[in-house]
Amino acid sequence: MLTKKQKIIKRTLDITVAILGLIILMPIIIFAWFIAFIETKSNGFYFQSRIGKNGKNFHIIKIKTMYPDVFNQSVITTKNDLRITKFGSWFRKYKIDELPQLFNVLFGKMSLVGPRPDVSGYADLLSGSDKIILEVRPGITGPASLYFRDEEILLSKQNDPKKYNDEVIWHKKIELNKEYIIDYSFKKDIYFIIKT
Repeated sequence: MLTKKQKIIKRTLDITVAILGLIILMPIIIFAWFIAFIETKSNGFYFQSRIGKNGKNFHIIKIKTMYPDVFNQSVITTKNDLRITKFGSWFRKYKIDELPQLFNVLFGKMSLVGPRPDVSGYADLLSGSDKIILEVRPGITGPASLYFRDEEILLSKQNDPKKYNDEVIWHKKIELNKEYIIDYSFKKDIYFIIKT
């Protein structure tokens, strides 16, 4: 688990990189928002309730990559999902849709590195030693995110994507995230940021 000193250093890194990232990447975020606004004929930002630190809900900010009338359908997304917009597919491929989450980091709801925040029905159902995942801020990237960087392609090859996600991917993510938290180090955070 993270010591008090490690938490301070980690939060300092988060704030510094989030501010610099937003300054540098704001033109890309605005451009992506505008394209999403045109394609979906609605707000180019997408706000979704996720489970954060200590099991508390917060709203993650992303660039909208799906048509607005389909957001209440399956939370499992495959590579060729028909709900994804033309540019949304490109935004997802290059992770441009994730850039607004720097605001989540800046406001203290997320960290640069950590377990990805899940929708209700996953992280909020963790029990036993797995609940350690909820003791840290969720991250934009992390070991599980990198391990499953081609998750949508992997899911598109399954007969039952949701079942595969729930029975295989989800459990592997728990394993990787627990290992990250138990063996946390600042060097690993830097490594995951560079790797991303």
